Amino acid sequence: MRHQAIKVRLYPTTEQQVILAQHFGCSRWWWNYALNLCIETYQLTGKGLTRSALNAFLPKLKKQEETEWLSECYSQVLQATTLNLVAAYKNFFEGRARYPRFKAKRNKQSIQYPQSVKVVDGCLKFPGRVGVVKTKIHRPIEGTIKTVTVSMTPSGKYFASVLTEVEGDNPPVSTLASRSEGKIAGIDLGLKDFAIVNDGVKTSKFDNPKHLAKHERNLKRKQQKLDRKEKGSKSRDQARKLVARVHERVSNVRQDYLHKLSRKLVDENQVIVVESLNTKGMVRNHKLAKAISDVGWGMFVNFISYKLEKEGKVLVEIDRWFPSSKLCSNCHYQVDEMPLEVRSWTCPSCGTHHDRDGNASANIRAEGVRMLRQAQQHLSVSGTGTADGGGDVRPKLGRKSKLTQSPAKPEAQASTK
Repeated sequence: MRHQAIKVRLYPTTEQQVILAQHFGCSRWWWNYALNLCIETYQLTGKGLTRSALNAFLPKLKKQEETEWLSECYSQVLQATTLNLVAAYKNFFEGRARYPRFKAKRNKQSIQYPQSVKVVDGCLKFPGRVGVVKTKIHRPIEGTIKTVTVSMTPSGKYFASVLTEVEGDNPPVSTLASRSEGKIAGIDLGLKDFAIVNDGVKTSKFDNPKHLAKHERNLKRKQQKLDRKEKGSKSRDQARKLVARVHERVSNVRQDYLHKLSRKLVDENQVIVVESLNTKGMVRNHKLAKAISDVGWGMFVNFISYKLEKEGKVLVEIDRWFPSSKLCSNCHYQVDEMPLEVRSWTCPSCGTHHDRDGNASANIRAEGVRMLRQAQQHLSVSGTGTADGGGDVRPKLGRKSKLTQSPAKPEAQASTK
């Protein structure tokens, strides 16, 4: 069994919008109340609260006069909020996320239905008072619906993320060899050119669209109008939505570009090699922070990762300290320094003239090929698996070079000869 998600647009009526607003408010209040309860309990006893312990407070709160309005919210929505809070704490303690934070009304609002959501005549039918909501389903919803998350963006649009369970697993790499012919591509991500791709034969460059720069003037004008509005007024709320629409438009065109480019690269290659970039550290450079945040390197790698996994292909992440720009791809001579302003250089050892980014992508690909061979040899020698059987290869300590999916396949190695 495997899970897949589809995001669809909702068009609730005015009455349904009022009900959803109540559910959003109840869920947000219960999250903040439960989070504060966990913090106070830990300060007093040194222990946290379990999911069942938190849910035990809900019946009492619904009977109290001050919080009896909680009973108007569908009960499983509040219980799902508890589950999400417990999961947030688990992610924090295991180092996958920050400490849970309190939620504000001005941010994106969401609630989750853990069950009982159905597709009826091309619409989604929710349990409780919401009922059937007009929905734009742009592709068939396959499998069994597990959970549905309803969200409202700051611009006032409603969406539903439908998580389904589908029979069957992702296909193995061996069944997809003919589609990509075992090609391996190394990708160097940059700012001048968004992606420089080397497939062992040629180097292709994909421009940086600079989405934010194209809308920056319009965004500045809308923000100036928002600043002139009186706080708490209806006109200020309308101006805030206009600003949110500009941000939403930038986000949409960025994701559209990254989805299309990642799909193209996944379709053309069997193995994709990328660098494990420290984006959080890089944005501390205030001169480049806006440009780095705009390109969306992390989002791009995530898109490539799940698309490869869905098709049974291989993603290789090499160590961020690998000297891809300083290394000559012809003779492997390494220079001491390579400032960012140097866009081309000549190897002092073999005399080969290099384009900085093209040379880096070739070195990234070569390092990925080396890791594939090393992983295959390791599996063969240790006897824990074979190249045909595959298996995940991940480091035990730290974030170092890693392979995701099956580490080495016959078709992938054949292309390296």
